[in-house]
Amino acid sequence: MKTKIVSLLALATLILAFTFIATAPAAPNLASALPAAASRPAATTATPAEPHPEIREALGALRRAKEHVEHAAHDFGGHRVEAIEATNQAIKQLELCLKYDKD
Repeated sequence: MKTKIVSLLALATLILAFTFIATAPAAPNLASALPAAASRPAATTATPAEPHPEIREALGALRRAKEHVEHAAHDFGGHRVEAIEATNQAIKQLELCLKYDKD
């Protein structure tokens, strides 16, 4: 009886030990990570930022607004044609801004 209790206690201890080992997070292997990072050029690891995301977002918003006004069921109190023309002009100006950007 005594050996059975000791055996069960040893088995429970082993199960707990293996459970802890299996669930513990692994430490990063710095020795293998450093040479790989050093061999890569810095330009390939960094992705360049999109140039002028706000202007590109504004262009998309203007195009969606223009489409909405063009397909609307009413004329917006007589201002529909002028609104479309002004939107076209704003789109043209923003496209020119991006075209002549020197950055």
